[in-house]
Amino acid sequence: MQRYSTKEKSKKKKPWIESCGNIYKDFGFDDVEAANLLARATLILQIREIIQDRGWTQEEAARALTVKQPRIAELMGMKTDCFSVDLLLKYLARLGKRVEMTIKDIGRAA
Repeated sequence: MQRYSTKEKSKKKKPWIESCGNIYKDFGFDDVEAANLLARATLILQIREIIQDRGWTQEEAARALTVKQPRIAELMGMKTDCFSVDLLLKYLARLGKRVEMTIKDIGRAA
């Protein structure tokens, strides 16, 4: 096994790149798609947390959301492409939650 000195290891490290605050934007999605993906991921994370906090099985969560169990598996698997923001807001309402939004200027004209 070849060993490297500390100096050699540091040469091989890639530079640290700071996130812009939206991982989807960092991955190269355009501004609109990145914002939509981030919103969906944020809502899905909240739904997953509620399900976990309540100790529900996927079947119990499906009954509460009036969906079939495979939809819960998609939620738990963070399948953002399977859900619209509108649908996720409906799910949160069914769980007794209200979503409040904050709109912020991103510092440039659209």
